[in-house]
Amino acid sequence: MALELTDANFEELVLKSNKPVLVDFWAAWCGPCRMLAPIVEELGKDYGDKVTIGKVDVDANQKYAGQYGVRNIPTVLLFKGGKVIDKQVGVAPKKTYVEKIDALL
Repeated sequence: MALELTDANFEELVLKSNKPVLVDFWAAWCGPCRMLAPIVEELGKDYGDKVTIGKVDVDANQKYAGQYGVRNIPTVLLFKGGKVIDKQVGVAPKKTYVEKIDALL
């Protein structure tokens, strides 16, 4: 299950996390975002305690989307130690996200 990330909890749950974090920047009206949603949920189940998986609704939470230059959605950022390590813009196959996450572990 993906965590709901907001401008209020992003710093605590992503930037201060002691494990890698995958963040999906999305919006309810975005068709490709809806295509990516089940993949993000699967990743949450697959990686459980090893990686934090979260989603940011960019319509309701614009601070970090702006700070990290998210111009197109869906955009997935991978963080480790509070820094962006990798990025995927647009929908990709699950295998792409698995490879990116495994590279952080």
